[in-house]
Amino acid sequence: MENWEITEDRCKGCGLCVEFCPKDCLRMSAGLNRIGYHAAELIDAQNCNGCAMCAQMCPELAIKIYRRAKVKHA
Repeated sequence: MENWEITEDRCKGCGLCVEFCPKDCLRMSAGLNRIGYHAAELIDAQNCNGCAMCAQMCPELAIKIYRRAKVKHA
């Protein structure tokens, strides 16, 4: 899914997004972010269905899901 965004330096590595992703599209990164935590990262964009469970579970509001507007055909 191309409409997924994480503010890496806001992530404190709690792992709730990874735990609650129904499609197992996320993992904690091996490296540290600027504030010293392993931030979440999207590893399977093709399998992500945009449910936004990760964003809902994030206590730091570090994840945003942007849904595409439906195009109406006349």
